[in-house]
Amino acid sequence: MTLTPGLRAQVLIMVEREDTAAKVGSGDVPVLATPRLLALAEAATLEAVRPHLAGSQTSVGTRVQLEHLAASPVGAHVEVSVELIEVDGRRLVFSFTARDRAKTVGQGTVERVVVDRAKFLERATR
Repeated sequence: MTLTPGLRAQVLIMVEREDTAAKVGSGDVPVLATPRLLALAEAATLEAVRPHLAGSQTSVGTRVQLEHLAASPVGAHVEVSVELIEVDGRRLVFSFTARDRAKTVGQGTVERVVVDRAKFLERATR
């Protein structure tokens, strides 16, 4: 495992009905849901580190700080960009920014821990 600050990744989506607060149950308006924004940020963190982990390793989320700053309606294109900003042993800290064409719609940090997939699943199912 060779993880160093500066690793980056992006995830781009067009907001669909399935991505909205009304659909996922986090609100009743047809705009990008906060839980969906978080899922996109986490997906981007996975993409940033995946090529640098051993095949038996993965990372799991442990802490999130998220500000959802602006609404993104159905049809909007939202890009979530992440950067690995801190590595402390197995602990990884990412910053992220979500933008549509005109504005920042979200920002925050995601912390993850690198784990052995099989051992993690074994402990989780006890």
